[in-house]
Amino acid sequence: MPHRRRVLSGLLAVVASAAALSACGASERASAPPSAAADVAIEPLPTRNPRARAIEPVAGESVEYAGLPTEAANADATPTPTGASAPLGRRKPGNGPTRDAAISDAEVLKNGIALPPIEAPGEVRRIIEAGNQIARTPYLWGGGHGKWLDKGYDCSGSVSYALAAAGLLGGPLDSGRLMGWGKPGKGKWITIYTNPGHVWMLVAGVRFDTTARKQTGSRWLGQLRPTAGYTARHPPGL
Repeated sequence: MPHRRRVLSGLLAVVASAAALSACGASERASAPPSAAADVAIEPLPTRNPRARAIEPVAGESVEYAGLPTEAANADATPTPTGASAPLGRRKPGNGPTRDAAISDAEVLKNGIALPPIEAPGEVRRIIEAGNQIARTPYLWGGGHGKWLDKGYDCSGSVSYALAAAGLLGGPLDSGRLMGWGKPGKGKWITIYTNPGHVWMLVAGVRFDTTARKQTGSRWLGQLRPTAGYTARHPPGL
């Protein structure tokens, strides 16, 4: 009998312990906070203009903003260039120099060399280049008439040399025969002023004349001279 009471008492103790543990778990579950898994509205990631393609952040743009993803670029949204960004139209070639001396007139440097203007045709450039080659050579009567490469040149030999270099003259002519060369009157780029005793020419606004050597040591001079007593001739088209 005493043995049965001890066994029963042990069973009651086990049951009581289990009940206590069950009550403890229930109290913990009851005291737990509500679940945080409720649905929360998440705003979409902001995007920036897809055309901002600069490798470095644009001035005034934060690093965080520069790193944001871009939207898909619209192929039909290509901007049309206007103003200074628009393609340059082709400039129609004129029949002669413009009124802007900065781009239509040659320039004589202090060393006696002439620079062709921006708008100068090829023939004018070649005349100026050839004139530079002999600009400081001595005056030699008859020079340039027996051969193109001479020790010196006279007035008609100098003019003939420059014109021949541009393909406008087949051989040297003296000042008298140059009075009948080309077309009468002033030219747009080149004008020859000649008489039986002397010849000089105006090329893109500057003078090519052997008498200029007395002033500058070069045949090129930016100052003109009176044209009275001279016949004006010019190459066709120039």
